[in-house]
Amino acid sequence: MDIKNILSRVDHTLLSPAATWDEIRDICDDGIKYQTASVCIPPCFVKQAAEYSGGRVKICTVIGFPHGNSTAAVKAYEAEQAVKDGADEIDMVINIGDVKAAKYATVLKEINLVKQACGDKILKVIIETCLLTDDEKVNMCKIVEQSDADFIKTSTGFSTGGATPHDIALFAENIKTKRIKAAGGIRSVADAEEFLNLGADRLGTSRIVKIVKENE
Repeated sequence: MDIKNILSRVDHTLLSPAATWDEIRDICDDGIKYQTASVCIPPCFVKQAAEYSGGRVKICTVIGFPHGNSTAAVKAYEAEQAVKDGADEIDMVINIGDVKAAKYATVLKEINLVKQACGDKILKVIIETCLLTDDEKVNMCKIVEQSDADFIKTSTGFSTGGATPHDIALFAENIKTKRIKAAGGIRSVADAEEFLNLGADRLGTSRIVKIVKENE
C-alpha cells in the first residue's frame, strides 16, 4: 500500500496530558507536511492549532476523554465549544458503565446529543474495546449504526489495550453505513496496512509519521 495513501488515513495524534504548545505545533506542521487526515489534539489547544494551521490540516479533538464518564450534557458542551474553537472532527468516549449495564438507549441518546452539538462536523464514537466483551462490541456497532455519528472507533489509547485485528474484523462484519477508526497500538506500517485491509478507514496513531520522518 502506498505510504501517501496510508498517511491520508492517519489522524496524527498527540494526547499526552503533558503535551505543550510547541509539541502540538510540531504535530500540526507534520500533519500539514505529510497530508494526514487530521491532527488529533487535546481540546485546550484546538483554537490555537486552528489559527496556526489556517485550514491546511483538519483539527480533531477528544470529548469525555479518556474515561467517558462525564455527563452527556458536559460532553455536548465540550463538543460545542470545540467546534466554536475550530475543530473539524470530534472523537467522543461513550459512557462505558452504561454499556456494561446494557443501557443502550441511554448511550444512543448521548451520542446523538453530542452529534447535535457537532453540527456538520464529523463525530467518531470511541467504545474502548479492551473493556468490552464481543457481545457488547457487536451491540455498540448496532447503536452506532442507529446513531447520527459518522465513525465507530476502537480505543482511547489510555486504557488497558488498543486496536486489535480481531476488533476491526468484528466491526467490519457489523458496521455497514458508518466508518471505522482503529486507534492505539498501531506501531508500524505493516500494522497500518493490516487495519486498513481489514476495513478501517482511519488510523489514530503518532507512529506512522515518525517512521516516515526517520526514513527520509
